[in-house]
Amino acid sequence: MKNIKVLGTGCANCKNTLKLIEDVAKEKGVEVQLEKIEDLKQIMTWGVLSTPGVVVDGKVVHAGGVPARAKVEGWL
Repeated sequence: MKNIKVLGTGCANCKNTLKLIEDVAKEKGVEVQLEKIEDLKQIMTWGVLSTPGVVVDGKVVHAGGVPARAKVEGWL
């Protein structure tokens, strides 16, 4: 199971990123533990200055803008 965190304050891009990850995981049959982090102090601890940020299994893999579908597929 992949542990994925989406870091962002709730903007449209953050919501779209969360939905994209959910959709790709479902299509691929990959079980994910998806967490949305909206607290700015927590987001800053990851060193993400541009949201949305994505953390997969403890590693920041993306920051700023909605990731490409192919990129999400690569994480899973």
